[in-house]
Amino acid sequence: MKTALTLVLLIISNVFMTLAWYGHLRFREMKWFENAGIITIILISWGLAFFEYCFQVPANRIGYSGNAGPFSLLQLKVLQEVITLMVFVVFSILFFKGETFRWNHIAGCVCLVLAVYFMFRK
Repeated sequence: MKTALTLVLLIISNVFMTLAWYGHLRFREMKWFENAGIITIILISWGLAFFEYCFQVPANRIGYSGNAGPFSLLQLKVLQEVITLMVFVVFSILFFKGETFRWNHIAGCVCLVLAVYFMFRK
């Protein structure tokens, strides 16, 4: 149960993180956002990042083996990176249709999945 909860919280956290970091690049196309200055964009991104941390911190506390969770610190970090990549790929395909996804991007994703494999190998 802690494994599933940790993974779900990490995925939700990364959705907010991706929106905070890259969402404003598309929000510009919205009428209310088109004239926003950099300070407004930063404040909106910080607001989104707040929700990222509301999910990220509990995910790490629940998942960390030092708190009776199933993952070591290194395993949590590698899981976080792979989830970040997966969420970003989905986000970029859905929201940035002009961006291309090439074979080398797939190769990089495979390398990160292999990193997870090696991190969990006994």
